[in-house]
Amino acid sequence: MKMTEMNEITPEHTVENKAILRKQRWIIAVIIVTIVLVIVGMGFAIFALVQNPAVASNVRDIFIILMAFESLLIGAALVVLVIQMVSLVNLLQNEVKPILESTSITVNTLRGTTEFLSENLVDPVIKLNSYLAGLRKLFALFGIKK
Repeated sequence: MKMTEMNEITPEHTVENKAILRKQRWIIAVIIVTIVLVIVGMGFAIFALVQNPAVASNVRDIFIILMAFESLLIGAALVVLVIQMVSLVNLLQNEVKPILESTSITVNTLRGTTEFLSENLVDPVIKLNSYLAGLRKLFALFGIKK
């Protein structure tokens, strides 16, 4: 490939780049809006809780209950994750490892076969061809065969 061909930008690349840039801008916009909403919500919550302490204690209790529920969900998710990790390790030990071992055995067998063929077939053929080439050259020098 010439250097000018490598530097050319095809329309597919620009379309893909534009799509990636649009997606990145969308993600950044969502993050900014989320941050703004969290800050406004916190300000509103602080203002409302300072105005009425009785409501503040109820909101605090509800928040504590929600946090406990969230920790239960996170614990359940961690248990599922550990089970999946055990399953993955089992898969690697019982299925992938034997495949790799059999592949290694096959490669070693192929290596031995190629060495055997090289020593017992290729080397003698090469030697024979070199002897025949030498004989041809000798006959050509003496003018026996052209």
